[in-house]
Amino acid sequence: MEFRQLASLVTVVEAGFNVTDAAERLHLVQSAVSQHLARLEDELGTQLFVRRGKRLVGLSAAGEAVLRYARDALAIRENIAAIGRDHVDEARGRLRIATTHTQARYVLPPVIGRFRESYPAVGLELHQGTPQQVIDMALKDRVDFAICTEELGDHPALTAIPIYRWNRSLIAPKNHPVLKRKPLSLERICEYPLITYTFAVTGTRHLQATFARAGLKPEVVLSAVDADVIKTYVREGLGIGLIATPACAGSQDEDLVVRDLSHLLPWETVWVAYDKDKYLRRFQQQFIELLDRMTMENGVIRAQRARAKKR
Repeated sequence: MEFRQLASLVTVVEAGFNVTDAAERLHLVQSAVSQHLARLEDELGTQLFVRRGKRLVGLSAAGEAVLRYARDALAIRENIAAIGRDHVDEARGRLRIATTHTQARYVLPPVIGRFRESYPAVGLELHQGTPQQVIDMALKDRVDFAICTEELGDHPALTAIPIYRWNRSLIAPKNHPVLKRKPLSLERICEYPLITYTFAVTGTRHLQATFARAGLKPEVVLSAVDADVIKTYVREGLGIGLIATPACAGSQDEDLVVRDLSHLLPWETVWVAYDKDKYLRRFQQQFIELLDRMTMENGVIRAQRARAKKR
């Protein structure tokens, strides 16, 4: 049994059982991947795949069990290799991060800029997705770190470290009638069409639960993954927006008025998480420490408090 056979098995599954796509991801020809799978089945003496003609359409019961151990074996191999790389050159390597739009757009740029100053020889990959997609990438070792809210803190397969807390703000065009409603309340917000995040995006469940507990059902006329898309449709007059406060970007949004809602809505926690069995290289540990220090001391929390005092 060879690691390349296990890698082909895992990659074919992640490619939706498309052998051609798996071969491209592995930088191999299709016939090589097919040979890896056939030899693995021959060695184990059982079929790992459900087939429809010549096509692979799923995993057999044995295939499901082998897949779990194959992922573990490949992760262990990567940890061993990472230890060796750390001792050869601790400042050179690759850092793969999966996160949501708000973190990628508004929180991480200064952190990554500072990290690059300290580790110019480390290549960076930034992948964006919903919280569920971000977590899935971490579990499949497609990234080193997942950075988002909600599920990360409770996932049994991940080590999760809390980084900072955030809340939401209301955004509206200047002179919108909601801005004259003082004090703002959930009831008054519900008098206007609302634009906010889709259900798959960070913190949405808590937001829905807060309105439900108050016996309210806001009229959500449009939902989106991207805070900048929400701002665009607020500018078009479709409704008022509810977005993460870190996404209220100051001078870039001078045409919109921001109202802090942290007194009305639940606080959320952003976590950085990685596989529990993952060996962290020194530069990866340094990234977590830098992220924690910059968001708490110089970034998001300080900015949120300053906005709250102004209002």
